[in-house]
Amino acid sequence: MKVRLFPNGTIQMETEGIKGKRCTDYAKVLAKLADAKIYSMEKTEEYYQQEIINVDETQRLRDN
Repeated sequence: MKVRLFPNGTIQMETEGIKGKRCTDYAKVLAKLADAKIYSMEKTEEYYQQEIINVDETQRLRDN
């Protein structure tokens, strides 16, 4: 995640390596932490890619 702070108070954030819609969760967390509003959001190619989730079978067995 790249975060840029500008002299006028604007915050610009860019995520890398986060596929799918999960990247927007990071933007929401940053906005909440900074007590800021999201005015625009540009979606990158990664937004439209399928998120890959690795499941640890051992953990799943313990959770059940």
